Amino acid sequence: MGILWTLIIGAIAGWLGSQIFKGGSLGLIGNIIVGIVGGVIGYYLLGTTFGTAIIGQILTGAVGSIILLAVINLLTGRKV
Repeated sequence: MGILWTLIIGAIAGWLGSQIFKGGSLGLIGNIIVGIVGGVIGYYLLGTTFGTAIIGQILTGAVGSIILLAVINLLTGRKV
């Protein structure tokens, strides 16, 4: 059940991060990957600032996703 929650939260966080960052559409798999990696980045940088509930995890993942998308855009020079 933990893997399912990780995928769901990753998808929501990745989608939210791409909407806030105004990037292109990544698709479901892209949103999941960006959300999970963004969650790791967000947790590393913020810890449990937004709390440990589902909303806090989504917000932490979204912040990390925005940071990840910004770094990708800086490195590649195009919108992701």
